Formats: sequence, structure tokens, C-alpha cells
Amino acid sequence: MVLTPAPTAETPLSARGLTVSYGEKPAVFSVDATFPAQSMSAIIGPNGAGKSTFLKASLGIIPRLSGDVSVFGTPVEKARHRIAYVPQRASVDWDFPTTVIDVVQMGLYRKVGLLGRLSGQMTHRARACLDRVGMSDFGDRQIGQLSGGQQQRVFLARALAQDADLYLLDEPFAGVDAATERAIVDVLKLLKAEGKSVVAVHHDLSTVREYFDHVFLINVRRVAEGSVTTAFTTENLNATYGGRLAATHMAKLGGVAS
Repeated sequence: MVLTPAPTAETPLSARGLTVSYGEKPAVFSVDATFPAQSMSAIIGPNGAGKSTFLKASLGIIPRLSGDVSVFGTPVEKARHRIAYVPQRASVDWDFPTTVIDVVQMGLYRKVGLLGRLSGQMTHRARACLDRVGMSDFGDRQIGQLSGGQQQRVFLARALAQDADLYLLDEPFAGVDAATERAIVDVLKLLKAEGKSVVAVHHDLSTVREYFDHVFLINVRRVAEGSVTTAFTTENLNATYGGRLAATHMAKLGGVAS
């Protein structure tokens, strides 16, 4: 078994002994994980494995029963200004009456405070983030009028506006079209090239090798973690999914090590 690396001041996200329980049944149990800097990391596992729960508990969105989480060597509670979070699209109230540009500008309130006024420069920055995700013509639209893929792009633009060092995304490709998926991947890879770190809950095993450098496999407990080359193996996938990966499905994962 490969031990989880010890975190350093350069480690964007690290968890130790993270446990979350819904009632008497643990959703995540005593999980250690360390995600490398300047990389794109995928959290993968079957439905109900605790992927989103791990991410939300790491952020403090849901309470931890036990465990510690650090961001760049600092307790996560003191490092939120370095994190941008993109939630699952299904968890957002899209009927809330707000425009696209307003949603993106929400990513700037950390700098001015909830009662602060956004400068013209900040509004320009928000529009530049929309342009970066291919949504510059939609700034005045109501968020609920957009397609699922367009909504996901807007929430990515909001995260970009925060100019964070660590980007956490919960199933960013769920329910989006192929063009949106490619656009999101391109933006995330540019963030990596700029020295940022990306951690995403991901469900499509066939794109792991194309999109990511590092994987963390979980099924309530930590199963394995490491570079895609060393950890994204048939053995680890079978251990993670409990042998539920059909042979035909495995055949689609071209390049998976034995």
C-alpha cells in the first residue's frame, strides 16, 4: 500500500482522518488524501462512495465527525480566500431572480465585503471571466433562462473571478454537452498552466487519462491515490467499484494499467 504523502506549505489540499456520518452510517470513513500542486486531480468512485461528501466536508460545507483539513499548510478555515468552489449544478436554485453578470460578480464580494461596492474595474473583470468561458454575450440574461451547460460555464466564470489558488469542482461535467465539457477542460488546463491547482469530482472513467494528472479513488474509505500512470489501474478500479465494472466498460478505458 502506498502511503499518503505528508502535506507541506505547497500542498493545495490535504485531509487526515476525515470522517463524515449521516446518521449511524459513515459516508466517509477515516480518509487520508493529499492532492499535488499545479495539477488536475480527479476524485473518482461509484455512486454513494462519498466523493461529493468528501469535497464538501473538506470545505466545511457539511460538518466533519473527525479529521483535519489543510490548504497550503494552513487549516482550511483560515485559507478560504485561496479557494474557489463550483458546486453540483443540481444543488443550485436556478429560479433565483438574478442575472448572469450578477452571479459572476458574487465571486468578487470576498474582496469588497457583502456591503461593499464593486468598482468599474471589478465589473470589467467579471465580464472578462465570462468571455474566458465563452459567455460574454449572456451577461444580462436571467440565470434560469440558460441551458445546463451555459449555467455551468457561468459558475466556472464566478470561480475564475475569485482568482483563487485552489479550484474545487463537484461533477463539473455532469449533464453538460460535449462543447461545454471541452470548454471547461480547456479553462481548467489553462489554470493549471498558470500554476493553479484543480480538484474535481469526476464520474466518466473514459476521460480520466485525457483530463487529469492525479487520481484519488474512494469508496467510503480511501482506496488509492497517485498519478494517473501509477494509480489508475484495473486493480485499483476493481477495488474501488467492488468488481462492478463490466468487461465491456473496462474495454473503453484504453490505456488503463493492469
